[in-house]
Amino acid sequence: MKLAALILLIVILGLAIPYVDKTHGLKSISAADLPAEGAWAALTEGNLYYRWYLPNKADSNGQTLVLIHGFSTPHFVWDGARQFFLDAGYRVLVYDHFGRGFSERPSTDYDAQLYVRALKELLDYQNLSQPVHLVGYSMGGAILGHFAQIYPDRVKTMSLIAPAGFMTEQPATSSLVNIPLIGEWLGHMFADNMLVSDITETEMANIDDPFAIPRGEFIIKVGKQMQYSGFVESLVSTLRNFNLFNALESFELVGKLGIPTLAIWGTDDATVPFMGSEKLLEVIPHTQLVVIDDGGHNITYMQPSIVGPAIVEFLDRSVAD
Repeated sequence: MKLAALILLIVILGLAIPYVDKTHGLKSISAADLPAEGAWAALTEGNLYYRWYLPNKADSNGQTLVLIHGFSTPHFVWDGARQFFLDAGYRVLVYDHFGRGFSERPSTDYDAQLYVRALKELLDYQNLSQPVHLVGYSMGGAILGHFAQIYPDRVKTMSLIAPAGFMTEQPATSSLVNIPLIGEWLGHMFADNMLVSDITETEMANIDDPFAIPRGEFIIKVGKQMQYSGFVESLVSTLRNFNLFNALESFELVGKLGIPTLAIWGTDDATVPFMGSEKLLEVIPHTQLVVIDDGGHNITYMQPSIVGPAIVEFLDRSVAD
């Protein structure tokens, strides 16, 4: 009996010590942590970080483009593609989801409704009452699908980059994340590895884009989130409460609305497999599909020279129509 108790104590300490080491010293994000550019929008769940980028007045076409980032990497994923939008005359609004980047990390359920509500409130906060162009990357694509279903009159076009919601089967590891405490422990132990999973040597192979984010810079920027409490918890809660693997029903309903739609997908995407594009075309048949041969899930920030112009061409054509 004493031996069993000793073994249990050793196991508990073996789990607790690295967890404490990972979480000790984490701080709550505050206004003092914000960069000089951008600001907080006071929304229902808390303060959401946003930033505007504006084209030269002579180039402006009066159109607004709102960029919705993915699961774990905040708004800097758009840095490489952003200038293509500005050069084409589009006003660009970027923001960080709650729990990520420079936004607050409220203790709540990070479900689809939270993300949709945040986007809607941000548009209201910016007085964007007219339809805007929306671009969603990975989880941002799933958010865009849910948003367009509820607020179709706010959406002028949809651009989906490797959109989440087309993996109909959840990986076995997701069941562990659903277990209280276990999910948080796993998150803190392995989040740093997950954050750089899309820039491994394999994922980076054959990528030579002058506008791509340098690997070292990416690691520094994405790692900054780890110093704030609530980041890992927001990821875990999202996995528990937001079905990122199957959004077919939502996209099927959106497909009936006739919203001009673009999809950009890499053939070697290991996160949202390229075969998902077939399902997207089934539910939104009018989708214009741009295929990036050998592209991975990181095409937004590693191959912006393809992604940016493809979106601009689609938007310009949609505006002209």
